[in-house]
Amino acid sequence: MLAITDTAAEAIKTLTTDAELPDGGGLRISAPDPEQGLELSLAGQPNTDDVVLAGDGVSVFLEPVVAQVLDDKVLDVQPVAGPDGGQELRFAIGVQERPEA
Repeated sequence: MLAITDTAAEAIKTLTTDAELPDGGGLRISAPDPEQGLELSLAGQPNTDDVVLAGDGVSVFLEPVVAQVLDDKVLDVQPVAGPDGGQELRFAIGVQERPEA
C-alpha cells in the first residue's frame, strides 16, 4: 500500500483546506495517459472505483491501476529549485524502505 510521509500529509491538508474541498475531499492520483506519468489533482470525492487511503485528516484517491503501481512506494514532498532561483515544494514518489530483518 502507498505510504504517505508526514510532510506529504501536511501538504495535502493545506491544499485541500485552501481549495475549500468538502469533507471527504482529497488528493487524487490518476494516470490518464500512463506513458506520460501520473497526474495529481484535488477531488471533492473519490470516483466509484478509486482505492481510498484515509487517515489523520487526509484522503488520497488512487485509480485502481495507479494503486497497483504505487503499492510499494511512498508519497513525499521535496524541495526543488524553482525557475526564479527560489525553492518550490513538489510531490515525489519514492521506494518504501524495507524494515531490516
